[in-house]
Amino acid sequence: MTLRDRAKALFQTACEAADPGIALSRALEYQPLPRPDVGGAYRVLAIGKAAVPIAERLISILKDQDFKALVVTNYENARPVAGAVVMAAGHPVPDENGAKAALAVEAMLAEAGPADRVIALISGGGSALLPAPVEGVSLADKAETSRLLLGAGVDISQLNLVRQALSRLKGGGLLRAAHPAPVTGYILSDVIGDDLRVIASGLSVAPVGSRDQARALLQGLDLWPKLPASVRAALEREGNTGPLPAAQNILIGSNRKSLEAMQAKAGADAVIISDRMEGDVADAAARIIEAAQSAGDRACLIFGGETTVRLQGTGLGGRNQELALRVAMAMPDLGRPWVFLSGGTDGRDGPTDAAGGVVDAGTVARIRAAGGDPAALLANNDSHRALFLAGDLLVSGATGTNVADVQVLLKGPAA
Repeated sequence: MTLRDRAKALFQTACEAADPGIALSRALEYQPLPRPDVGGAYRVLAIGKAAVPIAERLISILKDQDFKALVVTNYENARPVAGAVVMAAGHPVPDENGAKAALAVEAMLAEAGPADRVIALISGGGSALLPAPVEGVSLADKAETSRLLLGAGVDISQLNLVRQALSRLKGGGLLRAAHPAPVTGYILSDVIGDDLRVIASGLSVAPVGSRDQARALLQGLDLWPKLPASVRAALEREGNTGPLPAAQNILIGSNRKSLEAMQAKAGADAVIISDRMEGDVADAAARIIEAAQSAGDRACLIFGGETTVRLQGTGLGGRNQELALRVAMAMPDLGRPWVFLSGGTDGRDGPTDAAGGVVDAGTVARIRAAGGDPAALLANNDSHRALFLAGDLLVSGATGTNVADVQVLLKGPAA
């Protein structure tokens, strides 16, 4: 097996370790489903990129019990689920189908009574898939706000602070909509540190912060005057300050578990360098290169997290593709062959068909041989084009799960 093939096999291992159905079954062994009261039923909501397989597993467990199930997932992962209504919506850019799905979720929750039990199966991507703007804010205005924030290079917590302030369902809004029915959430984390307030923008937990804090963030980033007028007006209104209904939330899978699976698969020579690869991709690339140089004879270095890209050009790409390209351009001669892979465990990196990139010492030369200028492509945030020219795109297709990003650097024998 070549270094490249081995890197791809380890990426597959990471995705398999986050299999939503297996993760749910494992969690139910120590945290069983709460039973409805007499006359009650289950109301199952599966929301996120992993919604289909996790809903299928729960429905197979419920069998002949009284339940209704609604599944909301991205277009690539959508398929029929016996016993459930499936709705597909846009990700990472919210669309009108997502807005319709949000209304369907609210309608199901409005039917739930105190004897019912709402089971929320939540995974990454739920924030974009379930847009429910507050009164006066259009879907287009909310999308423009997210675009401005992403372009400013904010992290996921900052992004969700604003999203929650502009949403009816995020930041615990689902709990308010379900009341008086109690809610139990089973959550697959795509967030570093597994902050439940951030995963899918915290549908079943308290918000990251207040509207005042969201407004202060936007003003501090000099984005306030660029925002749609409706968004500024909404953030200046007083939010819902009443206490949230109580909920039980159980974490069933995470990025760290996938990294540990990669390490076990790779063998004794593998080491997890970091499970907190956050911040700008340029800084992350520097950390990876430093680790490659300082790790001695270690042949397998593993990383995980979720970086950000500051948009300065008009090209096509994503954080994993740009990270891979930056590593390829800056890695010094290690005196041995090497391969670096960076991929999103959901199989989708930004608005592209790729999960990420797999690069080596010959990547830059292949880009130039194909007529591309690596530096110019990088400056235009056009990492997808650069890696396409090199034949270095990682294309896995939708994986049905999402536990953020994983990276692996493999080194071959010394020359």
